Amino acid sequence: MIDNLKKILNEDQDPKAIEKITAKLESLLMKSEEIGYIGVQKKPAITVFPDSIVMTNKRIIICKPKNLGLSMDFIDYDWDDIAGAFVKENILGSEFSFSTKTELVISIDYIPKNQARKLHTFAKEQMDLLKNPIAVAPIVEEITEEEPIPVLDTIPYEEEVIEEMETEEVTSYAEIMPAISTYSEPVSEAVNTATSTEKKLLDLSQDELFEKLQNYKKLLDNGLIMQGEYDTYKKEILSYM
Repeated sequence: MIDNLKKILNEDQDPKAIEKITAKLESLLMKSEEIGYIGVQKKPAITVFPDSIVMTNKRIIICKPKNLGLSMDFIDYDWDDIAGAFVKENILGSEFSFSTKTELVISIDYIPKNQARKLHTFAKEQMDLLKNPIAVAPIVEEITEEEPIPVLDTIPYEEEVIEEMETEEVTSYAEIMPAISTYSEPVSEAVNTATSTEKKLLDLSQDELFEKLQNYKKLLDNGLIMQGEYDTYKKEILSYM
């Protein structure tokens, strides 16, 4: 399998880590499932068993070695459940994250920048395929000669006579038209404030929205905001991702 992955791997990845991951994934992949890209964690300190992200045409698989590399935990997320993907570049590598439709945010840090960008690109392509599936050409059936359909004799019918009824001329439209009130409720200041806030969130990029969500999480951890306030901010920001 490693020979088939050379075209999508780059020099930043540890060949030994890739070999271990692909060997363990061989029995987990479905019949029509193909590996698209693998990102391997690269921490500043020497890490014998780094975490990795495997992206296939079906799902995202998080691989976490344990027991000194003798075993490994696999956590997978189908593309149907993915809501967004994000990359945050730092001085030492990048942090690749993705969110699910159940408001979960999964992150792996110390991913080399080149790998993180390719992971982000592959994730965007898979999500676009779900939103805009490739149209399948319709099957054209062969036209065969069919026997003529016999024409049945029609039974004559009597025309229905519609009686004309006298109508009264309406001279005052007020009798049939209800009065329309021209009074309108004044627009509250809260609506204007919500509209301006919505415009601000619409102007932010995906990375800026994700950073804003992390800032609110820090405020919650430091006790500066309540859990209810954080849940409200989180739900509002995720709706724009």
